[in-house]
Order: sequence, then structure tokens, then C-alpha cells
Amino acid sequence: MRDALAAAALALILAGAAPAQEVRRIDFAAGASATTARGEIRGYDYILYELRAAAGQRMRIRMASPNTAAYFNVFAPGKGPGDAAIFIGSISGPVFDAPLAASGVYSVQVYMMRSAARRGERAAYRLYVSITGRPDG
Repeated sequence: MRDALAAAALALILAGAAPAQEVRRIDFAAGASATTARGEIRGYDYILYELRAAAGQRMRIRMASPNTAAYFNVFAPGKGPGDAAIFIGSISGPVFDAPLAASGVYSVQVYMMRSAARRGERAAYRLYVSITGRPDG
């Protein structure tokens, strides 16, 4: 009985320590190939944007934030945080610009570096997103 209580207490502690994740969709207005997403993250929390694109199209994402510890990662369809990213902002900078190899729903994770997250910093940001070109096939 004590082992079960201890396991339940540990599960509650770990659940409370997990970063909050919010999922948002990026949709383009009719006839548009670009849009801007705005938001704010705090500490270890992150926002995951999902957007549909096709192989052969070009995706360009530029992030602007007054907090220099805010970044974004891009994941191929079917992948997300915890998987290998096709773009890592903390290494490659604030702009992703590449032709897409696969069709599907891409994920863009906006997050803060651990040092800033540990201090509970906030970061307002803007993501400028465009998808251009014709799909392959």
C-alpha cells in the first residue's frame, strides 16, 4: 500500500514539473501564402504550431523576439518534440528556409533555452511563416 501511495505521489510531482504545451494551427487566409503567428512563452512552457505543406514547396519561418533566449525548432510530418528536428533554431539562427521533402503536417516548437527557462523568463515573439511553390507531382 505504501509503495502504491509513493508511486502516486511521485507521478503527481512529475506531472506538475512537466512543461505546459499548447498546440495551435497555422492557417493561411484564402489566396495567401504567408501569415504571422504571435504569442508568449514562459519558463519551460512551449507552444507547438502545426501547419500543412507538400513536398516540393518551400517553407520559410523567421522568428523575432526581444528575448534572445527564445528559439524555434521545425519537425517533419509525424515528428515532434523528443524526435530529431529538421531545423534547430538555437544552432542555426532565427530563420528556417528550405524546400520540403515530404507532404504532411509540419510542427514548429517555440521554446526558451534552459538557462532562461530556469529563471522563469517570459518571451513575446512573432513567427513570420510562408509556404510557396507548387507541390511535387
